[in-house]
Amino acid sequence: MTAPLLSFQNVTFGYHRERQPFLRDVTFELQNGRVAAILGPNGAGKTTLLYLTLGWLAAWKGEISLAGRPLREHSRQERGRWLALLPQNEHTPFDYTVLDYTLMGRAPHIPPLGMPAQADYEAALQALEQVGMEALAEAPVPQLSGGEHQLMLLARAITQRPRLLLLDEPTAHLDLHNKSRLIGLMLALRAAGVTILMTNHEPEVVLAVADDVLLMEAGKPPVFGPLEQVVTAEALSRVYGIPIRLAEVEGRKQVLWT
Repeated sequence: MTAPLLSFQNVTFGYHRERQPFLRDVTFELQNGRVAAILGPNGAGKTTLLYLTLGWLAAWKGEISLAGRPLREHSRQERGRWLALLPQNEHTPFDYTVLDYTLMGRAPHIPPLGMPAQADYEAALQALEQVGMEALAEAPVPQLSGGEHQLMLLARAITQRPRLLLLDEPTAHLDLHNKSRLIGLMLALRAAGVTILMTNHEPEVVLAVADDVLLMEAGKPPVFGPLEQVVTAEALSRVYGIPIRLAEVEGRKQVLWT
């Protein structure tokens, strides 16, 4: 049987050793070519899980594996070729153009002290076209709207050509048009063989794209499994503390609350 692309086995983590762990005994396996969503309320530890996946944080106990090897055995450059992150927010201190900033996604593929090749520029331009930002390639980054900035960050992550794409609340700054575009793009990336792990607090987005869900609930171990088994009206009502119903509209599940 093929090893999962990403595996968490009994992972426990906290930010202060003298306090209770922030995450306790997190266990799940993400298979290649799947879209998995980490769903839960604010403060549940969703972003922390992404940082553990990137190796930016070290687990107190347990094992995180990437492509069948312990994450700690992968070099920083190897992780950069396997993993890419779309953060929630990122401050850009200099007047880069959109193309130059997107091109930074090629860094793990360029030798130390090397310069981007034509193929790197082509990868960046292709990514900008995928997210609908090609017309703004030469625009200064500080002039972008919040939604445009988010799409540029996604283009940078795609330019990295990762096997596992990590998205941290990817729809948070997007209007309905661009949210629909992003959902379509995630489905296209999955069809192309890219595995996606995203955090989200919008159940309707999760219902639209996810194959699997890691449902996080305060004070309880996360539950991982196929979307239809994990995301139920009962579970969502318990996690969010309000009555929630799931209704089917034109063949798609919708979240309703009062």
